[in-house]
Amino acid sequence: MKQITKIDIITRPGKLEELKEALATIGVTGMTVSQVFGCGLQKGHTEVYRGKEYTINLLAGIKIEIVVCEVPVATVVETVKKVCRTGKIGDGKIFIYPIENAVRIRTGEEGDIAIIDPKETP
Repeated sequence: MKQITKIDIITRPGKLEELKEALATIGVTGMTVSQVFGCGLQKGHTEVYRGKEYTINLLAGIKIEIVVCEVPVATVVETVKKVCRTGKIGDGKIFIYPIENAVRIRTGEEGDIAIIDPKETP
């Protein structure tokens, strides 16, 4: 069984389409995308609404969750860095986790075969 790895990417919402295209070109076939709110180094900002100042400390972002075993993790990380890096605070973070097991519910297949596209299996 090949090593299975989960990669979580938290970044700017405006980068989603470009990132999806770039990941598809390196062979990433599936992902889960969520809208998220959070703060990091930027600690939010202040806005004025109807003359009153408000501190916005949770900023909008997206979280892309990917599980890979065929595509090298380093290739995914380099692709994400290339697409998402603007050089400004708020570009995001990448988190990498080892996965103990995966199960395809429909067939009961376990391990790396559970995340591989069945059309690509020899």
